[in-house]
Amino acid sequence: MKVDKKKIDEFIDELQRTAVDIYGLDDLKERMYNGETLTIKFGADPSRPDLHLGHTVPLRMLKKFQDLGHNVIFLIGDFTAMIGDPSGRSKTRPALTFEETRQNSETYYKQVGKVLDITKAKVQFNSEWLSKMSFKDVLELGGKYTLARLLERDDFALRYRDNVPIGIHELFYPLMQGYDSVAMHADVEIGGTDQTFNVLVGRELQKDYGQRQQVVITFPLLPGLDGVNKMSKSLDNYIGIDEDPGKTFERCMKVPDNLMGQYFKLTTDLKPSEYADLLASDIRKAHFLYAKTIVTMYHGAEKAKEAEERYNTVASGAVPQDVKTVVVTEKAISPVNMLLYAKFADSSSNARKLIQNKGVKINGVVVTDALTPVEITDDLVISKGKANFAKFIVK
Repeated sequence: MKVDKKKIDEFIDELQRTAVDIYGLDDLKERMYNGETLTIKFGADPSRPDLHLGHTVPLRMLKKFQDLGHNVIFLIGDFTAMIGDPSGRSKTRPALTFEETRQNSETYYKQVGKVLDITKAKVQFNSEWLSKMSFKDVLELGGKYTLARLLERDDFALRYRDNVPIGIHELFYPLMQGYDSVAMHADVEIGGTDQTFNVLVGRELQKDYGQRQQVVITFPLLPGLDGVNKMSKSLDNYIGIDEDPGKTFERCMKVPDNLMGQYFKLTTDLKPSEYADLLASDIRKAHFLYAKTIVTMYHGAEKAKEAEERYNTVASGAVPQDVKTVVVTEKAISPVNMLLYAKFADSSSNARKLIQNKGVKINGVVVTDALTPVEITDDLVISKGKANFAKFIVK
């Protein structure tokens, strides 16, 4: 590979500013200066079918590796997802079937293409090698690590201290993720700080299997919209990169004020000079800038404009034009059933809770009675929150 030392130095500087830890930085520099084409690994378990902005923090760095000519592999952990990553978990995750993990991963390829040059990236599934391991292979892998070392993980240590059950299969998760690096002959692995233990296991296993140890780069975790926990699909505090543009815009407007600077820095290409003044003087305008930037990045400028107009329409109390239509045969329906028909709730108890929390309106009026049937008229519109609207028609 042709070496451009200036570009490499600029990249390393940015990497050091953004990353939390880099294990093997000198090795990375040496290999890049020598013109080696590196294999960069990033993995995600398809526990749910959506990638979110938290995933884009490392993905955006992968794109920069791509731009320098290196090979990027996006690893979908369809096999490890059947266990579920125990990182940061206070109890065992519910098990997923292989079919569920594959179904959830179907949209990943398209979504990753919103960040990476997918024509130059390789997508792999770790079932390619993990499902083919014999019991002898598994025992050999298990013999590479001690129980004491695995229990050094904070989540395992806390659960062990509090007498919370830890499944033997969970103990194998970091070994399985680490073995992915062996199977892929990864030169660099990128992940969030919650993955530090797992990716360092990969670095150690490569040494045990006689390979050159991968460089490990960890990035800060993007806080979720709740402002407390990391952005997570399972906690539903995330902003998906392939959601409806209007929903994405609305969620971006909900980013906690005190986290706006972090969101700008980690998820956009804007320079601090482009948003710092707004953060200090007009936080609402800063939110609008952020929302427009994110929707433009993943959906285009036209969709961003439409999403902003829709948001302003809803904020003014008006009903947007692009509302879903629900056709029914009943002439009167309870608000609970209306929410179910519109798919704004997945159960009657969930629908009642939405109404109790005053999150439901009919024609702009807050609903307080969940069960009394409401006459379906031509202009009836039910809304959940500020972004979900449905018009009912009797046929």
